[in-house]
Amino acid sequence: MKHSQGVTKTAKANGTIYYRSSITIKSKHISLGSYHTEKDAANAYREACLILRKGAYELEDYNDSITLDFSKFVILLNYRNSGIYFKTPIYLHSRYFYYYLSPNKRLIFDREDLFFYANHKIQTRGGYYFICDHGSQYSILYRYGIKSYAKKGIDYIFVNQNEYDYRYENIKIINEYMGVTEIIKDTQTYYECRIHINGNTLVGRYPDKITAAIAYNKAVDTLASLGLHKQYIKNYIISYSTEQYLKTYFAIEISPKITNYTF
Repeated sequence: MKHSQGVTKTAKANGTIYYRSSITIKSKHISLGSYHTEKDAANAYREACLILRKGAYELEDYNDSITLDFSKFVILLNYRNSGIYFKTPIYLHSRYFYYYLSPNKRLIFDREDLFFYANHKIQTRGGYYFICDHGSQYSILYRYGIKSYAKKGIDYIFVNQNEYDYRYENIKIINEYMGVTEIIKDTQTYYECRIHINGNTLVGRYPDKITAAIAYNKAVDTLASLGLHKQYIKNYIISYSTEQYLKTYFAIEISPKITNYTF
């Protein structure tokens, strides 16, 4: 029996029949997805032909009547308009690109991130955006040097207040070290260090963030020597030599609430 153009009938290991849809254009073979019925697979092929061969549809035209998955829809439109095929839902612009998560949600990235996101699918869970690489999950914020414990609005901000704009110029890191918060009061800036024991306990206030970060490490060591063995993440000070680090470490004073802590 002859099947619809662009459609291949196949079966899963358990014998369930399904239909694959694909299209070839400019020597590029593109999978359009798998479908439960031949009709849906044929519709997907027809829509792909309209996009790639007839110039039909723009991004805002996507609706529930379209059979193609939205990510495939974006991929085909970008391929038609830019001439470059990506396997992820990327739409190119001259200096940036959109990565579409849904018809109503897109992230903006600099072109320099294009190769990475062309090869890594962004997944989302509860507003948390991540990719999987070598069997591990990584927040997309990790590429900006933002740690997993960082909090939006406290440790980093989106300069233009668009939390979907991940261009480098739009992300400002405020606090890059664990337990350290920048405080601006009466035009004066200092760095407050706190550590979580039962609640957030003040370690001290310091003139610069590196001193505050080292104070946090000293608080971790002090609490461990007193018998508190929590899995704290210590700060790594890449800009200090071992000698500089130790000199600062031993000179720093931390709160008696830490040195005299009792359990």
